[in-house]
Amino acid sequence: MTTTAAPLNIDIVSDVVCPWCYIGKRHVEQAISQWQAKYPDAAVNVRWHPFQLNPDLPLEGTDRKRYLEEKFGGPQRAKEIYARVSAAGRNAGLDLNFDGILKQPNTLAAHALIAYAQTANDGAHADAVTERLFKAYFVDGEFIGDVDVLVAIAVECGLDAAATRAVLSERATLDQIAALDVNVRQQGITGVPYFIFNQKLALSGAQPPDVLLEAMEQSAA
Repeated sequence: MTTTAAPLNIDIVSDVVCPWCYIGKRHVEQAISQWQAKYPDAAVNVRWHPFQLNPDLPLEGTDRKRYLEEKFGGPQRAKEIYARVSAAGRNAGLDLNFDGILKQPNTLAAHALIAYAQTANDGAHADAVTERLFKAYFVDGEFIGDVDVLVAIAVECGLDAAATRAVLSERATLDQIAALDVNVRQQGITGVPYFIFNQKLALSGAQPPDVLLEAMEQSAA
């Protein structure tokens, strides 16, 4: 059996307030673990790209009940939808706490933090930051539209507080993230998560680990 392979490059288009993206992160992590068990010497490079489910939300966010009313027609309909998502989350090892979300954030600054984490210290903290943002929103009920919350997350993950705050406070940084979001949509990506393997093969949705692993194999061929 072959135990060597070229580097595996995975681009993931995602939003940190998308539950399927959190589930998809778990699925791709499982697939990567299986890949690395088969090819222990192969490098795996993951790159995150911004997508906003709600690009028109104000930067200060909005009331969660109002958001659910506008998006789903009310909390009862949202509860029915989230029940199915929660079941999928549990299957992926996630305990999603939708009732703990009190305010719906604009995610521009959160995406800016991920982008910064991918450039600082050779991207060593990018996965930890992305994971922590998902957990903050879906498990801990933190408002990830608040710069202070984002800076605290950055520090927790090993980034410098002052440097992070400077990046997140620049309007040009947020404008750049918004432009990247627009560019992704212009490429025809309208839903997330969206996985691109070695710039050869793409999959949309929180696909099962075995499907993602097969895509890895095909893209490496």
